[in-house]
Amino acid sequence: MLAVITIAFDPVLRLSDTSSVRYETIVLAAVLLLGLVATAWIGARTPDAADEYGPGLRIDDLVFISVGAVPGLFLGGRLGYVLDHLDFYAANPQAIFDVAQGGLTLTLAVPLGILSGAMIARLLGAPVGRWLHVAALPMLFVLAAGKLAGVLGATGQGAGSDLEWATAYAGPGPWGSLAADVPAHPSQVYEAVAIGLAVLVLGVVSRHRAIARPTGAALFVALGLWALARFVVAFTWRDPAALGPLRVDQALLVVVAAAAVAGVVKRVRSTRQDAREPARTDLDARPA
Repeated sequence: MLAVITIAFDPVLRLSDTSSVRYETIVLAAVLLLGLVATAWIGARTPDAADEYGPGLRIDDLVFISVGAVPGLFLGGRLGYVLDHLDFYAANPQAIFDVAQGGLTLTLAVPLGILSGAMIARLLGAPVGRWLHVAALPMLFVLAAGKLAGVLGATGQGAGSDLEWATAYAGPGPWGSLAADVPAHPSQVYEAVAIGLAVLVLGVVSRHRAIARPTGAALFVALGLWALARFVVAFTWRDPAALGPLRVDQALLVVVAAAAVAGVVKRVRSTRQDAREPARTDLDARPA
């Protein structure tokens, strides 16, 4: 069984005899930088919903919010990995906190990263809803482009397949998936394409006034669309089913999607409530 698409190159850039870096890592760093730049650019042009001519968001807040998101990303990534390999960690609980063992997953990293970043924004007194709104599109871009970067290191290869577009990696690597030379679903590409479609759906949904207003509803829509895309693609993963036909990550994604729906409903209701409230005038503020 041969894959039509065979990828053969050295995934490591040799800087010297003692130092090297993976091309995948370089591209991921560039993707993150572009995501931050896009967030800053959109934020600077996103005034308050009540004043379309008001100032945009403070870019210096973005630095602190981004740093604040890191603990949530790491904690969520590790928690998701532990739950995905619960049998092993139940027998070896000391390994949970061993950062040199195992890895991280995106499923819980994304929502918990959003949560910890939002907490920092609130501590700074920054407008949380506006920052969530601004981050919606850049977040999907980073998640999609980051998955495509996985092609450079065979990270995220799916289950074995004899489809015409199955991919296999030749050469010693090191590769990000085991048995990378075996033709398999390019699940990382599937996910990138699915998230790209999510961007289009977000663009359509954002025409609705309640989503278009910078209250944060757009971020929850984006989160739900990402969870749905990842849930569907997960059927091509190598992970075994754990809960009926579902993998552990898929069960967690259902929870993430439910939280996203709850977030959208809450933001939309708040927007409608604000719209029903009478506008406050200078006369309202004067004493009788």
